[in-house]
Amino acid sequence: MLKRVFLVLVSSVCLFTAMLVSADEKADIANIKDQFAKVLPGAIPDRISPSVLPEVYEVVYGAQILYMSSNGQYVIQGDLIDLKKRENITETTRKVQRAKLLSDIQDETTIEFTPKKVKHTITVFTDIDCGYCRKLHKELQDYLDAGIKVRYLAYPRSGVNTDSYYKAVTVWCSTDKNGAMTESKAGVKLPRKSCDNPVQEHMKLADQFSVSGTPTIILEDGEVVPGYVPAARLSRMLDDAKQAAL
Repeated sequence: MLKRVFLVLVSSVCLFTAMLVSADEKADIANIKDQFAKVLPGAIPDRISPSVLPEVYEVVYGAQILYMSSNGQYVIQGDLIDLKKRENITETTRKVQRAKLLSDIQDETTIEFTPKKVKHTITVFTDIDCGYCRKLHKELQDYLDAGIKVRYLAYPRSGVNTDSYYKAVTVWCSTDKNGAMTESKAGVKLPRKSCDNPVQEHMKLADQFSVSGTPTIILEDGEVVPGYVPAARLSRMLDDAKQAAL
């Protein structure tokens, strides 16, 4: 009987402690949300949760990861490394977030070049006027021959209402988007077109991926490969990553 009462008391204490911890976390998270809103008005974090560091929370916004003290006073911007496990905790979270962002992209908003047999899919933020973007596209058949599906998102680096921006809009507004992409990247000046298009949405998405240059290649698992990579080397990288995941 005494043993049963003891167990009930222990369980009650543990439950009460858990409730206190939960209440503290809720208060911390609410405070961090308020502070975050002051620093980045209009940006709503996807998730705020305790990090592996005491009194420090992980703030996730797209694929951007920040760390904030529980009182909302201090922000850490950078990678958190577990030396014991030799693991970049921040990058692991980023990859998960990028993969989620990729899964949310509607295929009809992209321009896809698909091989007969798809082994891998890459998503590429591209700029019509970027030299290495043009080089990648010029070698597109090599990627297709390697079984790599290429789907393009627009990222005119010069910004909205610039020549590169209108070239992207024209391509995405063309009836034959694939043909227009190939012509435009070959230097053909296409008649300007306008329509409801996803170019600005792609640019906002690029910010969530922290894209700073083009081409930026996003692999299926959320890994980012900045810049141009020859098809043969990229194919080996993709095969190795797929094998490692098995």
